[in-house]
Amino acid sequence: MLAIKIGVSAILLYILFSRIDTAELWAQVRGASVGWIVTALAVYSLMILVATWRWRVLLGAQHVSIPFGRLLNSYLAATFANNFLPSNIGGDVIRISDTARPAKSKTLATAIVLADRVVGVLGLAFIAALGSTMAAQRNDMLGPVFWAGLLGMVVAGGVALAKPDWIAALARPLRVFHANWVDRRIETATGALHRFRQAPGSMAIGFIASVALQALQVLFYAAVAAALHLTVPLSHMAILVPFSSLVQMLPVSVNGHGVREGTFVAYLTRIGVQREGALALSLTGAALIMLFSMSGAAAYLARRHQPVAEPETT
Repeated sequence: MLAIKIGVSAILLYILFSRIDTAELWAQVRGASVGWIVTALAVYSLMILVATWRWRVLLGAQHVSIPFGRLLNSYLAATFANNFLPSNIGGDVIRISDTARPAKSKTLATAIVLADRVVGVLGLAFIAALGSTMAAQRNDMLGPVFWAGLLGMVVAGGVALAKPDWIAALARPLRVFHANWVDRRIETATGALHRFRQAPGSMAIGFIASVALQALQVLFYAAVAAALHLTVPLSHMAILVPFSSLVQMLPVSVNGHGVREGTFVAYLTRIGVQREGALALSLTGAALIMLFSMSGAAAYLARRHQPVAEPETT
């Protein structure tokens, strides 16, 4: 699978670079405004803080209390893993590992991280739907698709919260592998759903934080575009950035490389941006994110490794 992902990323990047004037691309990158680059990094820093706060809110809904500083350290380390390990879930593994002991359950820690992911996708879909509505004159079909997708996810999430037993029933066939092991995890997962249902305020705050987070991501790329002297309407950026994030979740490439660039070029050329500018925007944004994520390696190395008791394994 890793070889296939590397191949897909390499082929897509080769195709993209073979169709552009590389000299013009690098000239555009070299001429980037330092002020706007610094602004983009500042916006990304704020994104990390908002994402960490959202995670803490969801942990609180499960009665798990962890200092913000510890969660920030974990989130930074997870960001590094997501950008430098050949997997889209490496960061989630770190976050689960860091919160399993205070949560007293690896399953509960996993459920919280999954909830964080789901709420994040809801915010992403909302921003994409809003952007497509604002740019409806150019994207007549995208608006209804994004709104329908958002509605479907909200309904599915509502059913999961309202009927945790239905989720348990769907998981029960797994008992054929190890009944007691599966039963304990079903009990933990359904308990987490019950507690989320009893904390509607936390779920609402989590959604608002997700919308803010996705809006900041749009502003991050808008700042990168300004640095590269590109003119991209904010409404179109609000469509492109969330859609690109969704595409990168597909396990077909190495951390979205190639897929992300292809998405940027395919969309932006439709609204009049040159291929070189579109590719420069994607590559520069990715490079800045990777640069920032290096702070995650420093955060991880700065941890004080002390022996701790093993977490419960339910």
